[in-house]
Amino acid sequence: MSAPGTINAGYLESLLAGQPHLPVSPLAWLNALRAEAVERVGALTVPTLRDEEWRFTDISLLTKMSFHPVRTTISLQPADIERFYIEEATTRLVFVDGVYAPQLSSGITDNGVAVINLEAGFGAYAAAIEPYLGRLTEFRDNVFAALNTAFLHDAALIVVPRDISVAVPVHLLFIATQKDVVSYPRCLLLAESGSAVTVIEDYVSLQEDAYFTNAVTEIALVDNARVNHIRVQREGVKAFHIANCAVSLARASNYQSVSVAFGARISRYNLNVQLAEEAECTVDGLALISGRQLADTHTCIDHVKPHAVSHQMHKCIVGGSAHAVFNGKIMVRQGAQRTDSRQSSRNLLLTSKAHVDTKPQLEIFADDVKCTHGATIGQLDNEEVFYLQSRGLSETAARNMLTYAFGAEIIERIPISSLKCQLEQTVLEQTTIQP
Repeated sequence: MSAPGTINAGYLESLLAGQPHLPVSPLAWLNALRAEAVERVGALTVPTLRDEEWRFTDISLLTKMSFHPVRTTISLQPADIERFYIEEATTRLVFVDGVYAPQLSSGITDNGVAVINLEAGFGAYAAAIEPYLGRLTEFRDNVFAALNTAFLHDAALIVVPRDISVAVPVHLLFIATQKDVVSYPRCLLLAESGSAVTVIEDYVSLQEDAYFTNAVTEIALVDNARVNHIRVQREGVKAFHIANCAVSLARASNYQSVSVAFGARISRYNLNVQLAEEAECTVDGLALISGRQLADTHTCIDHVKPHAVSHQMHKCIVGGSAHAVFNGKIMVRQGAQRTDSRQSSRNLLLTSKAHVDTKPQLEIFADDVKCTHGATIGQLDNEEVFYLQSRGLSETAARNMLTYAFGAEIIERIPISSLKCQLEQTVLEQTTIQP
């Protein structure tokens, strides 16, 4: 029998195959960043249930499967993907199996605003992006972030200049088309002082076989910037999806986030938000899973400076024999006085085999703060079901309506009407077919 370390090394080596063939960047610091990431992959291991941060999330199934970087890109036509379009989002970057698809995209470089593939931004934005690209997401102790950084080439780059508000939402569409392929989606958003933008990060699939999406997103808000970030994970049912997102809020900036997870056999989303003085964030999430799905959301909201505000609501609806995990840490560092933080984890189990592990955490090192957190796990309220039945609904219809309402509370917080309608319809369909 091989030693666990040997299996790990072989698995990571197989994922790294193809990395040496990436084109060399004209930016020396970017080449150095990739090289450091390759070195870190060689030094790290794939997490197991023995790692505290992964003790509820068994990804051994992922390591038993063989994935390779994309070898041949699939040429899609607009008609192939138009069902994923969002009506309000006329600015769109499309990536197929992690590769930028210019023929499907409608990026902009207007009025100083850039929504472009990273390669196109090297000339005008290299100095602006260097302090952030690969710097916000800590990859030195995170093997999946390190793998993504090792393959850093195509990436969605959004730069919003000082005091500019982008009127229409930006849609970043990541499409999986091939089985056994691992892709490395990457996003960098830089919102300069006083700017505002809404970005939709959207993961979809055109096929149902197994594949692996390993994504990294970095978002930097300079003083007084405002970002709405909507993240939708609707991968195939046999997919694996692991993502890391790091958000840095400078003074008096504002970050609004809604993440929705429907898809993937196993998914994990790590979100780290760091707040400076008077910054504010709202972080909401919904996981709706069934069958044998596993959906894990790990968040850390880090209050570094005083007078910052954070609100978080995370909900899970779990059917079949699915397993949801929520681990949410609120950190209030020494000197972060007058912090105001609220966190809530609410979970709905639809069957006796459904399972939720929730772990809200507060770590407070300041004495003048207002922090609360709480978690609930339960089933539908029989009195509410009975009330709806008394109004003429069948028991099934009553349960479906209450389940839908539970999830719709999060969807309602998305400020884009057509996307909200799409997701509400998905929630309605999935809650209706839950066993």
